[in-house]
Order: sequence, then structure tokens, then C-alpha cells
Amino acid sequence: MFRRSWFVWMSLLIVAATHGQEMHDHGVPEKLGKVTFPVSCDAKVQQPFDRAVALLHSFAYGPAAKAFHEVAAADPTCAMAHWGVAMTYFHPVWAPALPPDTFATGQKEMLEATRLGAATPREKQFIHALGELYKVDPGLKLPQRTLAYEKAMAQLAHDNPKDIEAQVFYALALLSNASPADKTHAKQKQAIDILEPLFRRNPDHPGIAHYLIHACDSAELAQRGLPAARKYASIAPSAPHALHMPSHIFTRLGLWDDSIASNLASEKSAREHGDTMGQLHAMDYLVYAYVQTGRVTEAGAVVDDLHAMPPLDMGDFGVAYAATAMPIRVAVEQAHWADATAIKDPEGAPPSVVAIAVWARGLGLARTGHPVEARQEATRLGQIAKQLSDTGEPYWSVQTSVLADEVMAWSAQAAGDTANAVTLLSAAADKEDSLEKRPVTPGPIVPAREQLGDLLLLQKQPSRALAAFRTTLAGSPGRAGALAGEARAMKAGL
Repeated sequence: MFRRSWFVWMSLLIVAATHGQEMHDHGVPEKLGKVTFPVSCDAKVQQPFDRAVALLHSFAYGPAAKAFHEVAAADPTCAMAHWGVAMTYFHPVWAPALPPDTFATGQKEMLEATRLGAATPREKQFIHALGELYKVDPGLKLPQRTLAYEKAMAQLAHDNPKDIEAQVFYALALLSNASPADKTHAKQKQAIDILEPLFRRNPDHPGIAHYLIHACDSAELAQRGLPAARKYASIAPSAPHALHMPSHIFTRLGLWDDSIASNLASEKSAREHGDTMGQLHAMDYLVYAYVQTGRVTEAGAVVDDLHAMPPLDMGDFGVAYAATAMPIRVAVEQAHWADATAIKDPEGAPPSVVAIAVWARGLGLARTGHPVEARQEATRLGQIAKQLSDTGEPYWSVQTSVLADEVMAWSAQAAGDTANAVTLLSAAADKEDSLEKRPVTPGPIVPAREQLGDLLLLQKQPSRALAAFRTTLAGSPGRAGALAGEARAMKAGL
């Protein structure tokens, strides 16, 4: 079937790339793994094309686009080079998957790929599938586009069962449509069933290991992702994102020392590559892991490093999220409520990020005996939740409504309305548990159900508190607050 097969150990001699506007451009790795993607273009561009695909599989989108452009320049008739460029503007596991500011550019590349045409049925299917994603129809919504792409990729994978890249990109297409509200993880399990056998046969393929980690990034599936997590960093040891991604699984399993090692390496590599988003993302996961192990001095040092950085682009969701969450994690996880009350809204950040600061301030006010002021912050959170819903961000709207309920619950507790406090916080916990977290965060600052345990302990209900803490630990093993709460509840129940 294949014209030729290439084994490529990738070594790049490019200068470090500056971070892109999206949160997922993770810099230029020096060693990318083994990739084989035969194309019918000029033989001289086969190895550069494989290199570009390897960059793509490690989410080095900016460098991958540059590499595909170089392939197109070397062979102007290579339709798949333009397919590759268009693929770099599709970010399947992030939100939005098709960033509005680059959609037109991707669409233009897709139209060029279609115009040039492909020489093989397989290549025509790759181009057709991506064409479904970039179809010229303003009435199509993003979910319609990604579902059409997934359907076309399913056909491609079915028609090319021995084509590794067809199977890998189909698995990734499945992940692009995995709903955070689906707690059965149906799409993720489909992807895992494709990727696991491929991983056994192709242990040095970067995309297989990478996408297995994303597919397994849930409490239910994390254990299945551990072999890929142990391997991915060694497949592409110079890639900041490859160094970081294992910590998604380590965090799910409470393997804090592994997460710390992973993110220390990733932060250093991202900084050296000029990848600001990758650096901040690793730092946020690092702070989270440090706090869970009681290493608050080290966590504080990471926050100090954050404050020493040059001015950040707070309009970039990923940058804004990590920069806002880190100091809040340190303050709130340590119950430094006075520090929480002093937190300011991040200027220029998206509303879903501003909400975290409002929540922390409201929580601090409630926990320091200012219920009226706390309710004002809860009201503002409700307004942000409505704004997010009205602008088509239902996931973050629900998450913000959870934050509002939490602040209202603690405000009610501070005002002596203990029954309402439990009702509100129980509802918040149920709502939070109904959704998976996004990859941007290692988890909520403090899970709502863990807060419920703290609330029930304050109300001298140790048995109910114990149940809340144990439920938290079932979903988030090794969380320091839940472990401490479990011990307090057990002691209080004696």
C-alpha cells in the first residue's frame, strides 16, 4: 500500500520559537519520535513531511505549520503539505477546537489542498475529511464540523486498517468530540481501543502515547494511561509538552513526586524554547503537586517566579488561567483567607478566568465573617455565568455557577444559615461531579465535595463529612485537604 516507509529519529536545529496566541503551541522539540506518513509528493520531501507530522503529534503547532510550508515550497504540487498546514489550526482536545482567529487561514490552506488534488485514494480521503471541518458554510456550528470530520475519519480508518496514521488521526478525531458531560467516557474508550494495540506495536510513536494520555485523563481511565505516561517523555525528551503531558495521569493517580519531576523538566524546557504558555501550564500543575505534598515553600517560590516574569498576554486563555490560578491555589489550599480577600481581578483576562479571582475573594470574605460582602461576590459570579452562557460557553458557565454556589454556601454558613449552606454546597458538588475537568487545569482549586466535608465538620457532622472526603479521594487520590479532612472526621467520630 505504501510507496515507501521511513523511520525518522527527529533532530531539529531550529532556534526556539516564540509562543503562539493559542494555549497549545508548545515550542520546537529536538527529538520527536518515530513517525511514518507516506505521501505521493516528491520523494525529497518525504522525510521533512514525516518530521512535520511528528511536530504536529506533539502539539508544536507553530513549528509544524512552518515545516509543512517548507514542504509545500519544496514541492508546489504537494496537496498534503497544505492539508498539514490546515491541521495545525485544528486543536482537537482544546477549546475552541477551531480558534476563530485562525479559522480563515486554515480554510484557505484546505481549499488549496483540494485545488491541487491528491494522487492516491488514501490522500484524497485525508483531504476530504479535513474539508468537512473547514467547509465553506457560515451556518455550520463547531460541533457539526467536528462530528462531520470524525465521520469522515472513521471511513478513512475503516478503508485503511493497516495505516497507522489513519488510525491515530481517527482516534484524535474521536477525542475532539468527547463531551465533558459524558461520564461514561464513550469516545475516550473508543480512542483507547484503537490506540492501545498500536502503542504495543509502535512504542516510539509520539501521537499514540500523547493521545492515549488525553484519552485516559479521567479518574475512571487514568490507570490505563500510566504506561503511555511513563513512555511519552522518553519518546520526545526535548519537547516541553511531551515532558508535561505525563503529569496529567500522575495528577489523576496522586503520584505527586512523578508530577513534580515531570513539570520541573517541562517548565525548564518550555522556558528555554520561549514557550510562555507551556511554561505557565507546567508551573500551574507544579504548584498543585507541591501543595498536595505539603511543599508550600516550593509552591510559593513558583508563584514568585510567576511574578518575576515579563508582562503576560492575559487575553490568551491558557496564559491567564495558569497565572491567575497559581497564587489562588497557594492561598486557598492553605486557608489563608485574609490573603484570599486581597486577590484582584486579572486585567484583560477572559470572564471564565476572572471568575476564579472573584470566587477566591468571595470565599475569603465568607470565611473571615463577612457574609454580606461575600454574597455580593456570589452575585457577580452569577452574572459572569450568565454572560458565559449567553456567549456560547456552556461548560465554563456551569463551572462558574458552581463557584457561585460555593461562595453562597459559605456566606450562608457565616450568617448562621447552616442548613442552606449544606444544601447549596451539596448542589455545587453534584454539579461539579457531573463534568470532567478541561486539560487546562490539574483540577478545581478545592473540589466542591471536599469543601462540603469541611463544612460538615464545622457543623459537627463527622460521619457525613467522612463520606464527603472519601468520595473526593475516590475521584482525586492523594489530595492533601481531603486526606487531612478524612483524618479529622475519623477522629471526631470516635
